[in-house]
Amino acid sequence: MLKAPKNLCFINGAWRASSSGTTFPVINPATDERIAEVPALSQADVLGAIDAAHAAFGQWGALPARERASLLRTIGDLLLSRREEVGELITREQGKPLAESLGEVSYAAAYLHWFSEEAVRVCGDIIPSDAPGKRIFVLKQPLGVAAAITPWNFPVAMLARKMGAALAAGCTFIAKPAPETPLSALLLGELCEAAKLPPGVMNIITGDAPMIGAALMSSPLVRKVSFTGSTEVGKLLIEQSAATVKKLTLELGGNAPFIVLEDADLDRALAGAMFGKYRNAGQTCICVNRFIVHESVAAHFTEMLAAKTRSLVVGNGLERGTDVGPLINDEARDKVARLIASAEREGARVVAGGAAPAAPSRFITPTVLSGVTSSMDIWREEIFGPVSTVTPFRSDAEAVSLSNDTSYGLAAYLYSRDLSRALSLAEQLDFGMVGINDTAISAVQAPFGGIKQSGFGREGSKYGIDDYLALKYLSVA
Repeated sequence: MLKAPKNLCFINGAWRASSSGTTFPVINPATDERIAEVPALSQADVLGAIDAAHAAFGQWGALPARERASLLRTIGDLLLSRREEVGELITREQGKPLAESLGEVSYAAAYLHWFSEEAVRVCGDIIPSDAPGKRIFVLKQPLGVAAAITPWNFPVAMLARKMGAALAAGCTFIAKPAPETPLSALLLGELCEAAKLPPGVMNIITGDAPMIGAALMSSPLVRKVSFTGSTEVGKLLIEQSAATVKKLTLELGGNAPFIVLEDADLDRALAGAMFGKYRNAGQTCICVNRFIVHESVAAHFTEMLAAKTRSLVVGNGLERGTDVGPLINDEARDKVARLIASAEREGARVVAGGAAPAAPSRFITPTVLSGVTSSMDIWREEIFGPVSTVTPFRSDAEAVSLSNDTSYGLAAYLYSRDLSRALSLAEQLDFGMVGINDTAISAVQAPFGGIKQSGFGREGSKYGIDDYLALKYLSVA
């Protein structure tokens, strides 16, 4: 059996238990097995991690970018060298099929490699002045201590995306992984130790989320916080950031539409739909939430989607052939079951699946619902489960209106053979990212993020490092 990491937190280059001696369990959502105990740190422990990151910042921020880049590259290489081990660990604590976990490890390493290359490309400007003899210089400097609060659905990739940008910029870093999936984050700490990252540059802390979040947000030493999670928590962090005026990056909830125009290649749309909806059991922020399909092809596309959905194999992510794993916990299962039941009561029709699991099972049968309208709860809420809803439309204007009928603005998808028409519609969609004939939109080179109540700031790409840098203007006479 795969061993968990050290089951200790990584602070100031050392592995430490909680000063209070308390721990909490990590549970395999597929089997209910208790696979580890990790520290529930005290507030004093958290403040110690902040102090360690602050003390390390001066030396780390002054280190030549090429040296920071080399260390990041090494961590990425080490992650790939342990790909099988880390992938299995992700599946055991998170539940997704092993093939998806292995893909996540490669994706995470790609972010570390990408930002190792961006570290040496942080450049300022010299701006012509109107005044004779004056020079205007613009420098980009690291903000200081950066903290990240990461989600359970991509426990390694989301941490690597934030960590890579912060360390490349010259910030020191504190990571607070989700309580459901701390083990793969702690294993990243082992890789930082093996790469000989200086003490205090990378710190990984676990424990009570509200207490740790409040400690990070209230500390004047923490200059930047990046959060991926719910909109409700994101709003709380905005409020808590006011006292110290922190720089924030927030990647929050989503409610992605998937528009199928009447001229779409339906086979291609179906392939995109299956990846965009059922990956990670529908537990991704950019998952398709609403299929909005032209009325002339709606019935045919719905049956195609239902047939393919019925063929999916649900089971333990470590078992060969599994397509869809469990939901992360009982609360997630109950929410999805509630949304299916409420949609049926409100007039939706179950075309595939629909059966609610009996507790304690966290497996939801992949489901397709037709006849979903904008007045239903399932239209408004982020499903975060393997449930597809189909709504017909008549005109392009109606498709755009239905798509934008949400407080969220993270990702949207559109399928059409007419590229000019698709581009015109994409420009009208109020979302930070739009996939045209494509649902595999996450890429290290691309700026990931949303608008409206899906948050602000961008991660990945050449823009991702900017959120960890401050502009300094020098006026020289």
